[in-house]
Amino acid sequence: LKEDRKFLFTVLGIAAAVIIAIVVIIVVCVKGSEIKPDPGITVDSTQVTFAPNATPTSSPAPEPGSEPTATPTPSPSPTPTPDLHIGEVRSELDGGWIKEEIANKRPFCAMLNNIIYANPQSGVGDAKILYEALVEGGITRLMGVYEGVDENSSCATRLGSIRSARHYYVSVATEYDAIYVHFGGAYYAYDKMEEMGIKDNMDGMSMGGDVFYRDKNIESPHNAFFSFVGAYQYLEDHKRRTEHKEGYTPNHFVFNDEQLYPADNSPVYNESGEVIPYADPEATPAYKVLLSYDRWTQPYMLYDPETQLYNRYQFGGIHIDYNTQQPLTFTNIIIQIVHEWDKDRNDYQDMDLTDTSGKGYYISKGQCVPITWKKNEKAGFMMYYGSDGEVLSINPGKTFISLFPDFRTDYLSIEAQQNE
Repeated sequence: LKEDRKFLFTVLGIAAAVIIAIVVIIVVCVKGSEIKPDPGITVDSTQVTFAPNATPTSSPAPEPGSEPTATPTPSPSPTPTPDLHIGEVRSELDGGWIKEEIANKRPFCAMLNNIIYANPQSGVGDAKILYEALVEGGITRLMGVYEGVDENSSCATRLGSIRSARHYYVSVATEYDAIYVHFGGAYYAYDKMEEMGIKDNMDGMSMGGDVFYRDKNIESPHNAFFSFVGAYQYLEDHKRRTEHKEGYTPNHFVFNDEQLYPADNSPVYNESGEVIPYADPEATPAYKVLLSYDRWTQPYMLYDPETQLYNRYQFGGIHIDYNTQQPLTFTNIIIQIVHEWDKDRNDYQDMDLTDTSGKGYYISKGQCVPITWKKNEKAGFMMYYGSDGEVLSINPGKTFISLFPDFRTDYLSIEAQQNE
């Protein structure tokens, strides 16, 4: 019995210990459930993020007498200026940016009819340089210098009307190593081509079809037109030279800095908001330029201060391009005074362009400066010089060049301002 009582007390002790342990565990769990989370932390089943009302931890205050250390601001790395003209070079004709492959191509020099019945001409406004010279009968003939004409150009399939060659224009075309375009010509011109070894000219008298054609709606002989698209195919099919010959060096002039004289002729202003004009110590104002080669054409140029361009007029009205119906405008005018005379009794003209020099004028941005020029035909050299004796520096843009006869200089005038 004594052993039974001892066993019973042991069991009861163990049970009591178990009960006490369970009670302790329950109390601990209840107290733990009363602990609240940090108000600066949001607990989510998927992530933990800082709540907007979290209280930031303050930095310890600096010790008295100590200077705060400034955090250096890193200097921004300079942004490299992108090269907008990769694969491009300056055009020798107008100073604009063109692809290198275009610069390596020979330009076209095309003879353009300029009698009243042939006006307005097609494609005359696409010439980067436009020449005018006196021919027989007291009329003038134009020669346009073309570069980079493609199938999207307004004159791609219609340039003209094309007229016959003249020997002094043959000489000028060789200055550009150009492909010379004409429809027939005086025998003096053919002699000059043979003398200068020109065998790849494009002559409408011997070429037809896709290169030259006649517009039947226009009276002959003022209806012959030239197609650049057809010419390109012809040159490729016949393996004609289309790139500049080895050793060819552009000359004539150089171009001013584009930043001061933009190629698009947008006005350039100083800090006071005034337009910066073309400046030269020898410059005089030039508003109207009258080029009276004869009593028929009476061409002249008027300056527009807003566009900083010269508008061309002839036959009593503004000169336009038939293809675009836009007026002819030029940034630059060069008047090259030449010694000229009648070559024969048929009134064919001749001018000294073999190995000679002369005077003239350069006009741009409403200003005129005296210039000189020098040419050596055999050397292929033709250069203009400014009043300082240096190579003439002109503004980027289209240029009109007048081969003006020395016996008509009394009829050449450059007016300083608009007449009221």
